[in-house]
Amino acid sequence: MISTAITGITELVTCDDSTDDRLGIRPDAALVVQGGRVAWIGNAAQAPAADRQIDLGGRTLIPGFVDSHSHLVFAGDRSAEFAARMTGTPYDGGGIASTVSATRSASDDELRALIGGRVAEMRSQGTTTVEIKSGYGLSVPDETRALRLAAEITSETTFLGAHVVPPEWRDRRADYLTLVTGEMLDAAAPYARWIDVFCEPASPYAFDGDEARTVLGAGRRAGLELRVHGNQLGPGPGVQLAVELGAASVDHCTYLSDADVDALSAAASTTVATLLPGVEFCTRSPFPDGARLLAAGVAIALATDCNPGTCYSSSMPFMIALAVREMGLTPAQALYAATAGSARSLRRHDIGRIRVDGPADLAVIDAPSHHHLAYRPGVPLVRTLEL
Repeated sequence: MISTAITGITELVTCDDSTDDRLGIRPDAALVVQGGRVAWIGNAAQAPAADRQIDLGGRTLIPGFVDSHSHLVFAGDRSAEFAARMTGTPYDGGGIASTVSATRSASDDELRALIGGRVAEMRSQGTTTVEIKSGYGLSVPDETRALRLAAEITSETTFLGAHVVPPEWRDRRADYLTLVTGEMLDAAAPYARWIDVFCEPASPYAFDGDEARTVLGAGRRAGLELRVHGNQLGPGPGVQLAVELGAASVDHCTYLSDADVDALSAAASTTVATLLPGVEFCTRSPFPDGARLLAAGVAIALATDCNPGTCYSSSMPFMIALAVREMGLTPAQALYAATAGSARSLRRHDIGRIRVDGPADLAVIDAPSHHHLAYRPGVPLVRTLEL
């Protein structure tokens, strides 16, 4: 196997918990990659010989971002909805129906091209692992198709048939829930690792606590692991339900009570609070207090929630900048949440960090420090390192 030495690294950020510094920053470092894995890490002056060399010229090397919450399988455009929100129209989840219609009408090849383009956009900004949800088909064949196409891209696929109740089922909510937890789940489960539910009593289109419990219970019996959309539009049972059931992640966490924070703190070894600051930015909602969560001992992650309605951004660097500016995180805390923290929300320990024998999922910052991720928002500084 060909070995590659990566040198010229001003700041190597490993995000390796085994080090004293949580980011595991190593100055003047080098590493050797062989067979797609990290074979050696150390001081640049002691780097072993390798078949080829990549000189980063004084740049920063970080783990590739782990985007643990995205909705990439969709067609159509909702820019007019975004423009309306900017003039005061509130978001309540109803616009999802227009995306469902467009997605159902698209061919496999059209959706495959759209997904591929979005993933390429993510990789160009340093993302090396992405979770992809269904949720814009909301019928047995369309949800199954969405997951089948997503599985061509990633092993982190999530069945979200319980995204909203589609228009044709609005007068028969109980029947739709039966479909989601029965025939639809049976068809979708072979293509999914996770099951998710939009638990949001504040929305007439989403699901209340009892309905969400039914969905998650059925998913667990089908062998899927649990994730929850919770507490996005207002206070609700999502966080408490996620903690009670041992879900790997509860995502959004925009409206949290003291009891919610206490529950997340007590469950930090099991359930991660995944924060999605792009949604608050695009909906003019209040940002969660990330500093409060960390101070309470809550495990947090950052992700894009890239979707056509509430955050059509694929940029993890932008999420880091927002988390620092609006959520009280330090640059180091935000970077950790976007890498090792997001990996933890997927119950993965092989990604989101740089360590010997780990995968060479690497990204380069065109700057001498990771601080530039938040210091220079909107500037295309980060790229995946292609080996």
